[in-house]
Amino acid sequence: MAVQGPLQGQSILVTRPGDQNVAQCQLIESLGGTAISLPLLYLEAVTDDSELYSALKHCLLDLDLYAKVIFVSPNAARLGAEKIDDYWPQRPVGIDWIGIGQQTTQQLQALGFDAWCCADGYDSETLLATPQMQQVEDQRILILRGDGGRDLMRDTLTARGAKVDYGTVYYRRCPSYSEQTLKQKLVDAAPSALLITSGEGLTNLQTLISGHLAGRFQTLYHTLLVVPSKRIAQIAENLGYQQIKVASGPDDYSMVRAILPEMDWNSWHDKQI
Repeated sequence: MAVQGPLQGQSILVTRPGDQNVAQCQLIESLGGTAISLPLLYLEAVTDDSELYSALKHCLLDLDLYAKVIFVSPNAARLGAEKIDDYWPQRPVGIDWIGIGQQTTQQLQALGFDAWCCADGYDSETLLATPQMQQVEDQRILILRGDGGRDLMRDTLTARGAKVDYGTVYYRRCPSYSEQTLKQKLVDAAPSALLITSGEGLTNLQTLISGHLAGRFQTLYHTLLVVPSKRIAQIAENLGYQQIKVASGPDDYSMVRAILPEMDWNSWHDKQI
């Protein structure tokens, strides 16, 4: 029997990588909606024979020389912690462990790191504005992340006098889908909203539909698109999306909540507690 809720009758596209979309799908279904899973990012861990492993290994061997280690995402936290534990069964002390966003920090804390993040933000800009990140002259700072991505954190901290290194712990890949799969999930299922949490996921979607008779996917540009930041909203606008809403954060609740009027969310939430 279908669950009754404020999303009843709606189909929502969920695009987080792999198994990370499970919780968001479950939340949508608990609200009476139908979740359509289409991961727009495939993550591949850096291994011993990977091209970027040598630089990562060098950073990890020197881990105790860093004043700060910054993890840019929950994936960086999970995979970075695994690599650190490979080289440091007993983690070095005196390091400032930092997560970008609450989800990343919670992941680190669950793994035993005494980590912190900015309480009122979830992106690089917010972290860089904190008092702890102002006086970093002559500090060595390690940023654990996926390949590519923005250089704002490194460039800003370098300008403030820090020596910043990257440790790449995973590769970001654009997944491959057949035209039939894309048509089934993006056209036939007629999603009423798209939840996309990264600029790369958004551009990957563009790549996927551009390679498969993009004309049939034109309705997507008029579908509600929920993103977690103004930066990603700007990317979406440049790509031609007409209905863009910025959620209060990238976590599952914030993204899903952005679909609903405040009255519907509060009414449903009050019944659950």
